[in-house]
Amino acid sequence: MITVELGPETEAALAHQASLIGKPVEEYVASLLNKAAQHTDSRHVPADMVELFAPLRGLNMIFERDQDTGRDVQL
Repeated sequence: MITVELGPETEAALAHQASLIGKPVEEYVASLLNKAAQHTDSRHVPADMVELFAPLRGLNMIFERDQDTGRDVQL
């Protein structure tokens, strides 16, 4: 058993989030802590490029090579 003391604002925010999904606040907080505990391996290597760049999804970044070869050279 673990006891965690939270500030009133944090407790209210968690209670609100729990109510939005229809769970008791204790169950909701436990699920958040369980999920956080499962993601502690900092040695995880992305399986592919999609996983590697997943955090950037939705930023509308363009990954294409610059066609400019540099300044013109006169021979």
